[in-house]
Amino acid sequence: MTKREKNDGTDAVRPVTGAGAASGATRRRVLRTFSLAGGGAALAGSAGAGVAGASGTGRRDEQQGGHPAGSRSGHGPRTYVLVHGTHSAGGHLAGIARELQRRGHRAVTVDQPMHGTEAFVPEAYQRQDLRALATEPSPLAELTLDDYARRVEGHVRDAARHGPVVLVGHSMGGTSVSRVADAVPRLLDRICYFAAFCPSRAMPSLEACMSSPEAADAMDPDEQVIGDPEKLGVIRLNWRTGSAKDLALFKEMVCADYPDAAFRRILGLMQTDECVRAYGERAVGRAHTWGRVPRTYLRTGRDRLVPPALQDRMIAEADELTPHNRFDVRDFPRASHMGPPDPGLVADALHEVRLGRR
Repeated sequence: MTKREKNDGTDAVRPVTGAGAASGATRRRVLRTFSLAGGGAALAGSAGAGVAGASGTGRRDEQQGGHPAGSRSGHGPRTYVLVHGTHSAGGHLAGIARELQRRGHRAVTVDQPMHGTEAFVPEAYQRQDLRALATEPSPLAELTLDDYARRVEGHVRDAARHGPVVLVGHSMGGTSVSRVADAVPRLLDRICYFAAFCPSRAMPSLEACMSSPEAADAMDPDEQVIGDPEKLGVIRLNWRTGSAKDLALFKEMVCADYPDAAFRRILGLMQTDECVRAYGERAVGRAHTWGRVPRTYLRTGRDRLVPPALQDRMIAEADELTPHNRFDVRDFPRASHMGPPDPGLVADALHEVRLGRR
């Protein structure tokens, strides 16, 4: 495991307001799940901060080394299937994929339905007609978590024909990791959650996770939402905004420590819409299926979208379900939700995970 570390920014967050048309209890309920929006921002070139061992139950001190029992393939070549988060695309993980390939592995970045090469771009978004954008229908409203999991499972099945598979999800991508590991555990040699949602029996969905006390200080772009999520069926954001206040909030949410030029590149790749329905759908792994697959959590210590307290609770509840197969936690103590610009740091962490099936 690399010992490289960087100064990865600050915890300072300022409440910022902007333009948005959604209102009411439904909007507030939906937006409590928006910590996944940063999951879409695990862009090419993003990763985690310097890696250090985290103390506490179920964590491994990186300075001591060691690997999970039952490992069978060490650090040999394997295929990494990388799953993006909301408002994102597989191309956003290209930097990490490239670094994994440089380390001798195969890496596949997944485009979820109607994302990436299939992206829906509202016509009003192209014209920056915000009045029309608030009501333009979105095909993403019809998507479900089942659609996302099926897409990821297809990539896993293809990859498994060529050797060991490590499935990695960032932020919202963690729900697909849990669903797929529950469905096809025998095809997976390890699963990894990178600042990702890992719902539990007590918190069975993204909405439940973000309604927990541990998520109380998560940032919320309430006033930046365009239109009514309940009517549109999607959370819609105008990443092309010229509002200084909105841009400041977006940067604080996803990459507070990035240079402005890098932040603008990130915005250029973000997608306007993400389906609302998936936020409330169950994504809980079962002990005898998902719980058999060795797992790693890449913990981001300055995350204001999936707060560290929530990450810790998800880790603890997963370990309680399968005390014989606990999370191997790799701590990125200075990292925000996206981590620093160097993708090699997360690639190092992923390269170092040991493979094994239980």
